[in-house]
Order: sequence, then structure tokens, then C-alpha cells
Amino acid sequence: MDSQLDAFFAALSDPTRRAVIERLTQGPAPVSELHAPHDMALPSFLKHLRRLETVGLIRSEKTGRVRSVRLAPEPLHRAEVWLNQQRKLWEGRTDRLQALAEALERKPS
Repeated sequence: MDSQLDAFFAALSDPTRRAVIERLTQGPAPVSELHAPHDMALPSFLKHLRRLETVGLIRSEKTGRVRSVRLAPEPLHRAEVWLNQQRKLWEGRTDRLQALAEALERKPS
């Protein structure tokens, strides 16, 4: 697994950051709205946003005094591709294991 995927999964290991990503699936939001449901100081919350922005999961822009954040789908796509590869690999292994178990079951003692 490459370092980008490592950083992606590390960023999503925190429930606050996952909650931000989940909220952003509904559309862009101002930082104040994203911060509201979390019981933490704004500077601490901003560290979470910086972590997500560093790995490319979110993008932010400032219009006047309001900073808005939106989801950036590219890292999600890379992770999805990797997860699909892993799923296919394990499905193949479990299919072969099932075939072996069935063959052993049919074999006379």
C-alpha cells in the first residue's frame, strides 16, 4: 500500500474527521457549521480539518469572512479501487476454500 493510502486511512481513523466527511457528502459547509456538533475548541477542530486537507480529502476556500469546506473525491476513489482489489482477492480465496471443503466432504472416507 502506498503512502497516500496510508495517510488516507490514518486521517479517517478519527471519529471527528469521519463525521466531517460524512457531513460533507451532503454538500459544502462553512467551518462554523462543521464545528457546531463537536464538543471541542475551534483550534482543535481546525487541526482535524487541516489533517483532512493535507491528505486531499477536503478543499476549503474563503469568501469574505466565511471559510467553506467541500469534499474532494479523488482520494476516496483511490481507496475504493484498493478496497475492491482486496475484496476480489479475498473472495477468490474464500471461493477456493469453499471448493476444497466441498471436495473433501464428497470424498469417501
